Amino acid sequence: MSAVTRGPGAYERTPGAHEVDLSVVIPAYNEENRLGRTLDAITGHLRDAGDGTTWEVIVVDDGSTDGTRDVVTAATEAEPRVQLVTSPRNRGKGHALRLGVCASYGRRVLVTDADLAAPIEELEHLDKALADGRTAAIGSRATPGATIERHQHPVREALGRAGNFLIRGLAVPGIRDTQCGFKLFDGERAREAFAASRLDGFGIDIEILQYFRRSGWPVAEVPVRWAHQSGSKIRPWDYARVLGELTALKARSVRRADLLAVLAFLLMSVLLYAGRWIDPNHRYLPDSLQDQNQWEWFFAVTADHVVHLRNPLFTTLQGFPDGVNLMANTVMLGVSVPFTPITLVLGPAVSLGLAMTLGLTATAAAWYWLIVRRVGRHRGAAFTGAALATFAPPMVSHANAHPNFIVLFMMPLIIDRALRLCEGTRVRRDGIVLGLMATYQIFLGEEPLLLAAMGMLLFAVAYAVARRDVAKESWRPLFKGLGLALLVCLPLVAFPLAWQFFGPQSYKSVLHGDNAGNSPLALFSFAERSLVAGNEETANALSLNPTEQNAFYGWPLAALAFAIVIGLWERTLVKALAFTGVAAALLSLGPRIPIPLTDTVVPGPWALLSDKPLFESVIEGRVAMICAPVLGILLALAIDALVRSPHLGTQFVGLTAVAAALIPIVPAPLKSVERPEVPAFIADGTWKSYVDTGKGETLVPVPLPDPGNAEALHWQTTAHLQFRMPGGYFNGPYGEERIGIYGASPRYTSNLLREVRYSGVVPEIGDNWRAQARRDFAHWKAGALVLAPQGYDAQLRETVEKLVGRPGKWVGGVWVWDLHEEG
Repeated sequence: MSAVTRGPGAYERTPGAHEVDLSVVIPAYNEENRLGRTLDAITGHLRDAGDGTTWEVIVVDDGSTDGTRDVVTAATEAEPRVQLVTSPRNRGKGHALRLGVCASYGRRVLVTDADLAAPIEELEHLDKALADGRTAAIGSRATPGATIERHQHPVREALGRAGNFLIRGLAVPGIRDTQCGFKLFDGERAREAFAASRLDGFGIDIEILQYFRRSGWPVAEVPVRWAHQSGSKIRPWDYARVLGELTALKARSVRRADLLAVLAFLLMSVLLYAGRWIDPNHRYLPDSLQDQNQWEWFFAVTADHVVHLRNPLFTTLQGFPDGVNLMANTVMLGVSVPFTPITLVLGPAVSLGLAMTLGLTATAAAWYWLIVRRVGRHRGAAFTGAALATFAPPMVSHANAHPNFIVLFMMPLIIDRALRLCEGTRVRRDGIVLGLMATYQIFLGEEPLLLAAMGMLLFAVAYAVARRDVAKESWRPLFKGLGLALLVCLPLVAFPLAWQFFGPQSYKSVLHGDNAGNSPLALFSFAERSLVAGNEETANALSLNPTEQNAFYGWPLAALAFAIVIGLWERTLVKALAFTGVAAALLSLGPRIPIPLTDTVVPGPWALLSDKPLFESVIEGRVAMICAPVLGILLALAIDALVRSPHLGTQFVGLTAVAAALIPIVPAPLKSVERPEVPAFIADGTWKSYVDTGKGETLVPVPLPDPGNAEALHWQTTAHLQFRMPGGYFNGPYGEERIGIYGASPRYTSNLLREVRYSGVVPEIGDNWRAQARRDFAHWKAGALVLAPQGYDAQLRETVEKLVGRPGKWVGGVWVWDLHEEG
């Protein structure tokens, strides 16, 4: 039988053949010992059926080097309905099946392996499933009701289970056994799918099922009786080959538009940080205040702990001797640990820059994926919505300093998994996956997870009110899945959370003052880093600092969102999103809301949460960040509706309004400046002559590092964390009540030096101050005091000279007081 090309990768039989009810396609490679019995069993069963069904059996010889063709030829002489298709050389099961299926004429097509591990009698079960309106019925060894009469070798079974797990996750979720060689298809759909296939190996099964899934053709997984047959042609390296084919299949399934969207997000992220990437080791984002120093230190200390197998939840490198509870300081182990090799090779500045740049990109890509999957498939609409959700003004503000608030790629994945739970199809699996996702997010940032949970709860309540029928069907699988998620998550995070809340240097809450909520005006004003409409003076007046401009969406976007909600109000999704956005905006105003242009202050809804555990440490203004994805999804819905409108005028007006709302808030690149040089005393290791780290001595910067001046953290990372120091920039406890504060618990001498730094006034220093200083130096195990050039450094120098009783020495660009010398 000849094969003629019908299209790319497709083949058809010689013209003139007639249509039959059933085609059985068998791929064969060096199967002379098993194929004869298989053909006898199949043809005998089909002849004995006696129900008038017309059939054919097509054996595809995939370049065999034994007597496989002779076996088929002999069978053809006995039964003309057995046909032979040949391939000049061995190319794999996928190629053989493509030849055979595209050469078939059956209204139904059965593909089965040459060993007939699933008996031909099982065809009856597949037939019933196909008769129920399915387009494919695939035999399964993993579905309840299946019978395995003879197992494979345990290693092969384990590899098969692992492979199926990957296949379900990456290609065809919901199908437990894609590789069982016994599948029945609707003939025309099978020929279309196999003609479009490209894989030549064992991965063909996955590719065909994925084609059916994407085409919306229903597939049934049917339990069958199965027995392993000796003589399998699957070799150990074939498992790796299938994995490679699966990877190639996944890569080919990515649309060009999706790839371009991700590349565009990456470009946007790089442009945002362009000033820093000019020279990442010597550039600083001034609007990060001291946070860049702090976060680089976090990455450095994590890498140091990983390399030396130390406890990643605690250190005494800062805040000596009490130390720092790293778990209570958002050290982002979920990123800083994987980035350890980068930190060690390229340094913490490059590592942090990559984490923030790639984190923003991944976050945008995740929102894009969620919008395409759940909201609308128009790629332009999804791109615009995801870009707004990721690069909205509050996100850009946090991009200066807070990677935990911009590396949010897990949030869309968590939202999608919660929605899957509501569907109730695979509650156990989705619950377990959700628990693992929540666990990982805890090691990325707990406060963003709390805010996301608030947003999801607000959305769920609104949706349930609008669609009680959906809520009635969804609440049971949702709560069951959430329970499973907790059972998975809690054991994994129990120890880290116990360390965070009850371990060394843990604290109860962090007080942010009475003005941490947004002004109502901030919601409609423009942020400092908006390229077109940015207003630094207004933004600073309406926010805590440049890293906490948590609203500033601009009045044009607010007006557009209002118009979208009115125009699409009939959609339940829009109603739920509108409620979520408005509620989040109101909560972000804080416990007391000042009415603009008046002296009136009214209670805010945040007052109900402000003193509750966990919420008491939240900066309430950050709740407005929930509005970013809400606005992004609303925007995607609107653009999707506009591009589908048949009226060009409507499209033009609508898209013009979208552009007018977005252009004012397009972010400008973050400000970047030259970084202060690390003094040679630190950089060239001169400090080692003054501080005996073997005896636990510390290096004491003057004044001690604190949240207002943490440049000493940069010294420490430059010295590869080889010395400890008191003070620092972190969250720790203060007093008997262990209230959270920024920085180390103050001592008399640290307060004195800090006061001189900010005031420039040298106080009267008497014996009592000198005695107290000696006690504090002993507490810190100080080996040397180091004063770098800075504001009021002359006054600081004079103060230290009076405390120590002698002048310092100018060494390596700093003043040094060696405390080993006698005064």
